[in-house]
Amino acid sequence: MSDDINYKSNPLNGVGLKQLVNDLVDHYGYEILYAYLNLNCFKTNASVESAVKFLKRTEWAREKVEAFYLYQYKSMPKASDEQFQLPPRSRIMPEGDVPGEPAELSLEDAERLREKRERKAAAHDANRSRSLSNRRADRDSHYSRPRKDKGAASAADDDPWKNWR
Repeated sequence: MSDDINYKSNPLNGVGLKQLVNDLVDHYGYEILYAYLNLNCFKTNASVESAVKFLKRTEWAREKVEAFYLYQYKSMPKASDEQFQLPPRSRIMPEGDVPGEPAELSLEDAERLREKRERKAAAHDANRSRSLSNRRADRDSHYSRPRKDKGAASAADDDPWKNWR
């Protein structure tokens, strides 16, 4: 048995970026792609050439489009946690998994998905800000000194160098 990894089961194998974008645009159109992926290359002056140019320069956007191609257009089963950490072109698909029919997508579904993502992001931001304020409170209480309230303070109490003399 060979130690070489077989990437041939990945539907992205042998598909160039231009062909991938062409397939997606022909099937879904720019409006649906923008609604689902939220990439301006599918909204402002949308063309295959400008989208390919942007995706070649922007790795995170290219991976987002490639994942969309795999899991929406080719209807592949979701990747395992281990494989999900890899870029879409590097993922190994199980031998028995074959691409299916493209998913039927609509602008209404895209809007529901966007709202769901916004709620999730707002909850994440709220948890993060709560965590940050707790850390600040802990830090502030750690560094603050209790003040002596014994009437008038002497000049020696106000001297910050009194312990170092």
